[in-house]
Amino acid sequence: MIKKENLEKLRKTYPFNLLSEEEFAEMTKEAKLLQFKKNEFLFHEDEEEIELYFLIEGLAKNILHKTNGEQFSVRYYYPGDIVGLMIMLAGGKMTFSVLALQNCETIKFKKSALLQVMTNNKAFSEIVLEGIGERMKTLYNEITRERNEEETENIPLFRTRVDAIMNKALIISANAPLVQAAKRLRDETETGLVVVDHNNHLLGTLTQRDLLQAIVTDQLNLCVKDVMNKNPYQAQYDSFCYDILSYFKDDHVDFIPITKQDKVIGVLTAESFLQLQDSNYIHMSHSVHHSHSVSQLKKLASVYNPIFINFVEELLSQNTYAYDVCELISNYNDKIHRQVIRLALKEMKQEGYGTPPINYCFIVMGSQGRKEQGFSTDQDNGFILDDYEHLSNKGEIETFFRIFAEKINRGLLTCGFPLCTGGIMAKEKKWRRSLNEWVKEVARWVRETDAEEIRNFTIFIDYRPIFGDFSLATKLREETTETIRKGKILQLLLMKDTIRFRVPLNPFGMITTSGKSKSINLKKAAIMQIVNGIRIFSIKNGIKDENTINRLNKLKKIEAFHPRDVNNAKTALHILMSLRLQNNVAQLRNGEDLSNELSLETMDKEEKKKLKEALSIAKRLQHMSELSFARKRGL
Repeated sequence: MIKKENLEKLRKTYPFNLLSEEEFAEMTKEAKLLQFKKNEFLFHEDEEEIELYFLIEGLAKNILHKTNGEQFSVRYYYPGDIVGLMIMLAGGKMTFSVLALQNCETIKFKKSALLQVMTNNKAFSEIVLEGIGERMKTLYNEITRERNEEETENIPLFRTRVDAIMNKALIISANAPLVQAAKRLRDETETGLVVVDHNNHLLGTLTQRDLLQAIVTDQLNLCVKDVMNKNPYQAQYDSFCYDILSYFKDDHVDFIPITKQDKVIGVLTAESFLQLQDSNYIHMSHSVHHSHSVSQLKKLASVYNPIFINFVEELLSQNTYAYDVCELISNYNDKIHRQVIRLALKEMKQEGYGTPPINYCFIVMGSQGRKEQGFSTDQDNGFILDDYEHLSNKGEIETFFRIFAEKINRGLLTCGFPLCTGGIMAKEKKWRRSLNEWVKEVARWVRETDAEEIRNFTIFIDYRPIFGDFSLATKLREETTETIRKGKILQLLLMKDTIRFRVPLNPFGMITTSGKSKSINLKKAAIMQIVNGIRIFSIKNGIKDENTINRLNKLKKIEAFHPRDVNNAKTALHILMSLRLQNNVAQLRNGEDLSNELSLETMDKEEKKKLKEALSIAKRLQHMSELSFARKRGL
C-alpha cells in the first residue's frame, strides 16, 4: 500500500506535475511500494520483464554488463529519479542491472501504464524522451572515452601544484651531530636538510648557510637541533606553485619543505621552478609580504590593484578553470589578511598590549574558507583561542583579543573587504571563542539550531586556518566532525536553507529573470545551490575538507557520487564562477559597485546556453536536497 503522502510528493515532482489528474491516477493505480536492502538488485540483466521505479529514498547505481564479462557503473540514481526508463525503451535488449547501494524505498509502476500516458500526453512524452536522449549521449561518451584523460602538455605556473615539481627531501635527526650533517650535505650536494622526528613531522631545516655560521662561531661540536631554523617556511603538497615561488624572493629562503597530513614528503628549491614561467603574481605577493602599513597594503588589495585584475582576466582568457582562479584569488586574499594581522600585532606592541598571551588561530569562513572567492566578497572570520578560562588573567586575555580583532577587521575593511552585515567577524565575541567553547557551541548548534542560526552555521562549517596555531583548527575539526555527521535535525535545516532561493529555471528549461535589467543573482540562485548541496552530502559522509572541488573528489572516491555527476558539478561551477568573475571584472573597470547580479541582456547566445546547462545541474542538486528534506519529515 502506497501512502497518500508519497503519491502527493510524486504528483508534485517534475515531469509528473505536467499530467492531468486522470492521467496521473491511471499511471499510479497499480503502483506498488517496494523496498530493497543494500547490495540487493532492483532488477538484474537476467530478468525478462522490466518495470519502472521512482526512487523515494536511498542510492542505487546502474551497471553496464559488457560482452567480455566486465561490468562498470554508468550512472547513479538519487531520490527523485526514475529508474528503468532508458532500459525499458531500448527494445528489451537487457544489458543493464540496477543495484541498491543503500537501503532503497521505491514506487514501482506498470510499464504499460507509462506508455499509455506518453501516447496521450505529448508534452510529458517529449520531456521523457529528451531525458533519455541525453542519457544515451552521456552513456556513449562514458563507454567510448579514453581511460587516461590527463593532459600531457606543459602546465603553466598558475595551474601547477607543488607536488608536481618538488624534489626528494634529505632528512636528518635533530639529535645528529653537526659534523654528520655537514658530511651529508657534502656527499649529496644539496642546499639543506629537513629535520624531522620519528614520525616524519617537520621540526626545522638546516642549510649550508646555517653550517657556515656554526663554523665561524666555532660551534661544530653541537647537534643539529641547536642551530637549525625551528620556524622555516613550509607548504602543503597541493599548494599552487605561484603561491610558493614568491617566498624565494626572500634572500634567506634556500628551500621549502613540502608536507602532506603534517608529514614531510619533499622539498622545493629555486631550481625546481626553472621549467615554469614567471608572473606578476609573484611580484605582487612579495610586495604584500613587505608592506609596512595598511595604506600601502590597500594599493595591492585585489579590488584596488589593476595588475591583479588584469592577471585574473588573463587566466580566464586562457581557459583556466574558474574554480582554480577563485582559489588563486582566495590565496592572494589570504596573503593580504596575514599581512593585516602582522601589522595589527605590531600595533598591539607599540600601544603597550604586548604579544598574544595565549596560542590562537585566525580562521576565515564562507567562500574564503572554501577558497572560492570572487571580487565581490565581505569578511567572514573569527578566532579559535587556546583554552584559557581556567587562567587568572582571563579578563586581560579577552581584552587583548577583542582589541586585536578590531584592528584586524578595520584593516581588512581598508583593504576592500566590507564588514559582514551578519556580524560574522572576529571582533564579535560570538566568533572569538576558546577551543573548548567552540566544541560546545557546535554541539549546541547540532541540538538547538533554528532557521535563524542556520546561515551562521553554513558559513562557519567551511572554516580554514590562515594564521596562528593551525593545530587548534585541526583539533576543532576532529572533535566536531562526527557530532555534525550525526546531527540529522541540523542536516534537515541545512537542506531547507539550500532551497530558500530557487534556481531560476522553469519546468520547461527557460531561464527566469528579475527586474528591468533581466538579471539573475549568480551566487544566491546558482553557485550556492551547488556548494550547499555538496556540503550537505559531505557532512553526511563525515568529509572534513572545506573546498567544494575537494569535497566532490572525496564523494567520488567513496562512491557517494557517480564520477559523471562529479564532473557535471565541476563543469557547472566552472561556468558559473567564470561568468561571475567576468562580470566583476567589468564592474571594476566601469567603476560600478560590485555585485553578483548578471544581466542576460549582456550575454550572447553561447553564454546563455552554457548558463542554462549550469543552472540545470544546480537545480538537480537543489531538487535532491528538497526531496531528502521532505522525506525526513515523513513523506
